[in-house]
Amino acid sequence: MTPHRPTKALALAALGVVYGDIGTSPLYAVRECFHGPHAVSVTQGNVLGVLSLVLWTLVLVVTVKYVLVLLHADNDGEGGILALTTLVTDPRPRSFRWRHGSILLMLGLFAAALLYGDGVITPAISVLSAIEGIEVVTPAVAPWVVPITLAVLAALFLVQHRGTARVGRFFGPISLLWFLVLGALGLASLVKTPLVLEALDPRHAATFFGEHGLHGVVVLGSVFLVATGAEAIYADLGHFGRSVIHRTWFYVAFPALFLNYLGQGALLLRDPSAAEHPFFLLVPPMLLIPVLVIATLATCVASQAVITGAFSLTAQAIQLGYLPRLQVRHTSREERGQIYIPEVNWLLFVLTGLVVLTFRSSAALAAAYGIAVTSTMVITSLFLFYVLRKRIAGGALPALAIAGAFLAIDLMFFSANVLKVARGGYFPVLLAVAIVVVMTTWATGRRLLNARLRERSASLEDLTRQRADGTALLAPKTAIFLTRELDRVPPAMTRLHRHFDLLPARAILMRVVSEPVPYVTEDDRLTVDPPEGGFCRVVVRYGFMESPDIPAVVARLPERGVPVDPDEVVYVLGRETILATERHGMALWRERLFAFLARNAARATAFFNLPPRQVIEIGAEIDL
Repeated sequence: MTPHRPTKALALAALGVVYGDIGTSPLYAVRECFHGPHAVSVTQGNVLGVLSLVLWTLVLVVTVKYVLVLLHADNDGEGGILALTTLVTDPRPRSFRWRHGSILLMLGLFAAALLYGDGVITPAISVLSAIEGIEVVTPAVAPWVVPITLAVLAALFLVQHRGTARVGRFFGPISLLWFLVLGALGLASLVKTPLVLEALDPRHAATFFGEHGLHGVVVLGSVFLVATGAEAIYADLGHFGRSVIHRTWFYVAFPALFLNYLGQGALLLRDPSAAEHPFFLLVPPMLLIPVLVIATLATCVASQAVITGAFSLTAQAIQLGYLPRLQVRHTSREERGQIYIPEVNWLLFVLTGLVVLTFRSSAALAAAYGIAVTSTMVITSLFLFYVLRKRIAGGALPALAIAGAFLAIDLMFFSANVLKVARGGYFPVLLAVAIVVVMTTWATGRRLLNARLRERSASLEDLTRQRADGTALLAPKTAIFLTRELDRVPPAMTRLHRHFDLLPARAILMRVVSEPVPYVTEDDRLTVDPPEGGFCRVVVRYGFMESPDIPAVVARLPERGVPVDPDEVVYVLGRETILATERHGMALWRERLFAFLARNAARATAFFNLPPRQVIEIGAEIDL
């Protein structure tokens, strides 16, 4: 759902949020092709060949695939890998067996998990590459690059709780200034060596591969760094809209990046020794420190974009039932998409710090960077086929042609980055596997828990008959039971009745359902069955981009024929303690993991926005 703000302000914000990551690629992308363990020598043929690959990657992968095609594969205006997954298959938790839908679901979850690796590596490599520019000013500062990077990252993560609106107030102007600097530096170098314009001819790229063979494929892994951050173009569709993203890309980001890469290539044609720091050596000496400051700020913008993206992704996964409830703080009254999740913030901070201390340079980190993004892009192209098959004329054949062309390009980049797995590419893959294990364990554990609770509960009809017998004491209150099953007695009510022969005079059984759409309209929010025998059943629906607000729903019940005072109802919640056992279900280690996640999940009171003074929790032990 696109926010209603002035287009100019929205476009300025988009420069930082959407293009913050891809906008910092000039700091390290070209350098990795010509400086490092797998670099090629700086000759005219190599410079034109590599630069041709860089420019056509921007055109084919970023511009055509993401900006022109993928933005039309939206889910009610929302983008991102989980939104795309919901278009391709039912994303709600299920038994993870080798069925067609389950395979697609697992691919979607794996792609989402890989983005957490991106959220760790992007701040590390972006800030490191900017701080390394200090070495151009004075090489004596080299030993302090890592400590300074850690200090910048610590400051960035420490201010996240203030919210994106406050932290990012100047992100748009900084990003606009950064893109202007990129374009100006590139243009100034280009006019000195117009020969570099020959790189626009794709035959130079073909010649490069013909001369270098397998080594050329390895270099392609470094070339791909120019496209890292492209997934943000699709992920931020819901925040900014297709029109704003188109305009900011074609009018600002794309020309600036294109000119800067041409400028770096022109510099290398004039001075092959500039390969160690081609970006910073574009800068006139008197402007080096101001540009270094702007570059550092730009990397903070890029880092902020992926951090907030991780918050949004986590919130979606929680709503879809793949992560336990976490504390989600809304940091803006106007923008409901602006959230802060403390656990995710500090986990990213710790992992990012460890990555910086382990790899210690942006060159070493570059090997770990591409594998996560290319894997996500491959899965995105696969999913794109299913979406296009339904949405374009002609069905499967044109969809296969379009998605297949993108997939072929993605597989080339993926193959090039796979060669770097041993040099650091393993990190995002292992992190993604660990996250997928957590996601599937939580989803499967919840399904098993529901089955165990159902075994213990009676049918609602049985309790209605017992209530009619007059054996239970009726408390003169209206109680709302949040439950997973509307045809069974909620576990908390069962315990009240079993141990105290106590039932509320009026009971509302409420089931909260997360639908595979971003937002649910207010007309579709509630389904209310007529009260019968002292019981009323209510289904509340939310989209995966929304946060539940149960009191707001309760306030609407009177208009649906359920007389209730929102300030007097009592919310009765069950709180289960999970015991891992050898009982058939999951492996014992996964049951223990699920029990750990359940113990540390955020309380339902906060997650559903319930007033604490009106909440009662009734606990029980469950053998999983």
